[in-house]
Amino acid sequence: MTLRDIIPIILIVALLAFLPVFVTANTVLNFLVFTLIIALTAQGWNILAGFGGQFSFGHAAFFGTGAYAAALLQVRLGINPWVAFVIGAAAGALVGWVIGYLSFRSGLRGSYFALVTLAFAEVLRILANAATFTGGAAGVLIKLDVRPENFQFESRAAFFWIALALVGAVLVLTRWIERSRFGAQLVAVRENEAAAKALGVDTLRVKLGAITLSGAVTAAAGCLYAQYFLYVDANIAYGTWISVEAILAPIVGGIGTVFGPLVGAVALHGLGEITKLAAGSIPGIDLMVFGSLLVVAVAFAPDGILGLLRRFRRPAQPTGASRHA
Repeated sequence: MTLRDIIPIILIVALLAFLPVFVTANTVLNFLVFTLIIALTAQGWNILAGFGGQFSFGHAAFFGTGAYAAALLQVRLGINPWVAFVIGAAAGALVGWVIGYLSFRSGLRGSYFALVTLAFAEVLRILANAATFTGGAAGVLIKLDVRPENFQFESRAAFFWIALALVGAVLVLTRWIERSRFGAQLVAVRENEAAAKALGVDTLRVKLGAITLSGAVTAAAGCLYAQYFLYVDANIAYGTWISVEAILAPIVGGIGTVFGPLVGAVALHGLGEITKLAAGSIPGIDLMVFGSLLVVAVAFAPDGILGLLRRFRRPAQPTGASRHA
């Protein structure tokens, strides 16, 4: 990977970084931070499913692990929030490795692997909801202590820049995967695992690497969520909503691409907020928009928004007459 490969990422992140200069409303900043958290979660899912072809229905397992780890390390053990953030991301990577090892060593793939990830997320949700250490159904409330060293800021713009920096770092990671030998092996496993194994690719190692990276990135999004909202419970951390969000954004934006999850997250939540403003407080209106957008994407843009844009930018093929003129 060269500097030229990451110049588009640098430019996009730099442009987005100026948004808080022009937009100061807390409502808008809340929307931007939440959208970036979803984009980060979607990037984690995209590494595993988009590049590796291992579709997961339970990325809430990683998101929730990161969120709970970041919260509990602060509240129960008094660990610094910045350190807790790093440990939370590492915990998500560990959970990813464990789920991957148990699944891939057993030969699970396709719908079987997807259902196993969903089962793990649900088991973790039930455990978190029942255990006293996690606060049970009441959840965990992080003490309000607005200091930068405590990972709490007076301005929401600071959280936006931190979330944007994390998204930018993961975009670079995804670009590296796309250009690296590991990424080529991952795509080979996605396209034909048996053929990749016959060519000497250690498919177990490659898939474990993908799910470990995916778990770390998704857990980092969970850590950021807990630190921003200062509260987490089982239904938030391990709820199916985050697994659905992680799947929808890459599919709408462009699965298996670097910028697809970010584009999809912005499109989904931007259109959802516009619809709520136009239609008023109709319960579930944003979910109706998400569902409709997914149907449209699958029917008319199977490669997502980015694939649709590439199709429009592609020059028209010359006709037979013009080729032989």
